[in-house]
Amino acid sequence: MRHCSVQVRGLLTREELDRYNALMEVGSFLESQSRYDLAYTVQKEVDLLIMPAIERLKEKSRARDRADEAYLRGLAADDEEDED
Repeated sequence: MRHCSVQVRGLLTREELDRYNALMEVGSFLESQSRYDLAYTVQKEVDLLIMPAIERLKEKSRARDRADEAYLRGLAADDEEDED
């Protein structure tokens, strides 16, 4: 079973995280029993489950980029004022 990143796990809701942990436990058990066909299905469910958290992570990144851009614009404006 493939785990998602720590950043994505940090953005899962409590309910999503509980379900994620349960699915990972089931998937690990299936792999230990060499039931890779069923573990694949569980992995697909995990992948679907984490999609909202991935979108939340992307939005945080976009917000950070917008804040950085605004800060850099402010610095450029200050530099222009200093030159005048």
